[in-house]
Amino acid sequence: MASKPARYAVVGNPIAHSRSPAIHAQFAAQTDQDMVYDRLLAPLDGFVATVSAFRAEGGRGLNVTLPFKTEAFRLADSLSPRAALAGAVNTLVFDGDRVLGDNTDGAGLVDDIEHRIRLPLAGARVLLLGAGGAARGVVQPFLAAGIEHLMIVNRTADRAHELVRDLGARLPAADAARLSAGGFDAIAGSVHILVNATSAGLADASPPVPAGAWSDVRLALDMVYAAQPTAFMRAAAEAGCPRIEDGLGMLVSQAAESFALWRGVRPATLPVYAMLREQLAAARPSA
Repeated sequence: MASKPARYAVVGNPIAHSRSPAIHAQFAAQTDQDMVYDRLLAPLDGFVATVSAFRAEGGRGLNVTLPFKTEAFRLADSLSPRAALAGAVNTLVFDGDRVLGDNTDGAGLVDDIEHRIRLPLAGARVLLLGAGGAARGVVQPFLAAGIEHLMIVNRTADRAHELVRDLGARLPAADAARLSAGGFDAIAGSVHILVNATSAGLADASPPVPAGAWSDVRLALDMVYAAQPTAFMRAAAEAGCPRIEDGLGMLVSQAAESFALWRGVRPATLPVYAMLREQLAAARPSA
């Protein structure tokens, strides 16, 4: 009797908007993997029960999206170093009775910048806007990529300083020395890459980046993606930034990282990115 396809899913609340099933279907077709990938809507107070039921039905792994990434962190029996530092998990791997938690967000961002955008990170000076979970998840991968310096800024400067102190206490001294923090008024010096990790784009707002901060920026990237440029992307264009991107490439690359953890094979991301970008363009309202 033929074996059943391996089961995977993305779990969140809400979840109907997720593009992960389409992404992983393309990855599976590329790599000839016998698998299915679904959406799971978990009640806000029922994440653990939803995961347990999925495992009991033979599920092999899950992607985890809002608002459950910290619950997934607590659920995991073991954590990858990047997940431990991020304090959040977006990928669960079920191995017998064990649950491995990983965080592929930062690796996805680094992969997108270096391989699709083709901008080397080694020696770059990076400015990260925001000090929440999205920012926390990308710090270690940026450092591992060999950046020269990473400054984290936030509207509430104390929160940025708190994040850098917490991460610095758990990083090697050489890595901790490449971190700094402050408020938006503290932005100074040459910046090569500017990443918006705030949720301002969801409200069509842009963080208050001083005009002088844009002078040496080679890439402005908003982790949010949409059919239309975000307010941050529009501000970057007005400042004359030569390369402006949203978070769609990061989305595809972090999914590829999860897929490789589950299936042991790395899919090609560029064709899937092109498919999603075309779909977003088609959904854009006509003028």
